[in-house]
Parts: sequence; C-alpha cells; structure tokens
Amino acid sequence: MTTFKFELVSPERILFSGQAESVIVPAVEGEMTVLAGHAPTVATVKTGIVLVQTDAGHGKEFFVLGGLVDINPSAMTILAEQARFVEDVDVPTLEAEILTAETRLAGSRDEAEQRRLHDALVQLEEFKGVFEARKAA
Repeated sequence: MTTFKFELVSPERILFSGQAESVIVPAVEGEMTVLAGHAPTVATVKTGIVLVQTDAGHGKEFFVLGGLVDINPSAMTILAEQARFVEDVDVPTLEAEILTAETRLAGSRDEAEQRRLHDALVQLEEFKGVFEARKAA
C-alpha cells in the first residue's frame, strides 16, 4: 500500500514522525480516514484517538485533545492542543481533564468560548466512557 508522511505534534514534543499507510482522525465534522493522495483539507480535531496504521498489522494510537489537521496528497500534520501516547492515558488523567474543562467553562463569560468548552467537556466525558469500556474488555 502507498504511504505518506505523517506528523503528530503537541506543544511539548513530536509524538510521531514517519510514514503511514492510513490515519484515522477524530475531526469535529466526523471521523476521517486519510490515505495517500487525499484531497487537500484543513479540519478541526476533537478529543479522541488518532490511529496510525504504519504497515499491515502494525499501528500506533494517540490520545488528542483538540487541534488542527492539515492534509495534502503526500503529507499530513496534526497540530494537537494536547496529545499523549494512548498507553499514558488513564481514568485519573481523564477525570483531571474533565475537572479542568468544567472549571474553565464555569469561569467563562464569552459565549463562543463557552460553546467550545462545553463541546470539549462532552467529548471528554464520552471518551472517558469509551475508554473505561475499552479497558474493561
């Protein structure tokens, strides 16, 4: 299968930089699967899992908290607000992120920011439920 250059960057570090066969991204508009030759696209990333398929049978998963994705036919970059290796995520981490989002939402007076924070809080709570079910399986 044809590969393309993929990078996942957080403010702290580059979590992934290499070739990928496909990348599944949790975009605000809906989950997207990106393959080599994808049409140029810029989209907003929501809280969730980014799945990178590096070759047949091998993949990597990352937990992201918002950001932007820039896609062109030969490369893709996710600039994440926050990102971690999925194995570094646990329930206490998610609960801390939920508490932070709740606190920021309660203190916000800007309507647009309130909508964004509310959406992020809903996404975090949904992901926590999925995460707990996934860990139990």
